[in-house]
Amino acid sequence: MKKFFVLFLLVISQGCSSMTYKATNKKLDLDKFMGPWFVQSGRVTFLESGAHNPIETYTYNDSKKMINIDFKYNKDSLTGPIKKIPQKGYVQNQPINTHWKISPLWPLKFDYLVLDFADDYSWCAIGVPSGKYLWIMTRSKNQAELEVNNAIESMKKINYPLHDLVNFKHNK
Repeated sequence: MKKFFVLFLLVISQGCSSMTYKATNKKLDLDKFMGPWFVQSGRVTFLESGAHNPIETYTYNDSKKMINIDFKYNKDSLTGPIKKIPQKGYVQNQPINTHWKISPLWPLKFDYLVLDFADDYSWCAIGVPSGKYLWIMTRSKNQAELEVNNAIESMKKINYPLHDLVNFKHNK
């Protein structure tokens, strides 16, 4: 029951906004996008508070036409207990592949927008239509400053909100 209540709060917290952001129209190659992404910066949900070493790993399940999402992090320190938030993703705009519905628990589904990504898949920026949340992720664990800056510059071009970003630490 507690888990359902937390997810219910997350649904409510998606919030409303006079702005509505959309996923990029660049075609995302799902095969290239799959694998581990290191969350470097973002404006995140309360479930990610105190995260260190946050990693989101995508694995495409061809038989079910869905993406298994393994999000894990160390709670409160680089060596803290490992927390996991498994989710399932469903592509909504094939063949562009940049608008997903994410489900942490059935029957809940949330919009998940790939706002932009590098041509070489070295960084990506993920958000929601309201602009409330933002996740900037890179393929490299450390020394990702250039990729993060490129993602931020991309978000500035579409006027995506960049206030209150949290930077995450990763083990060396």
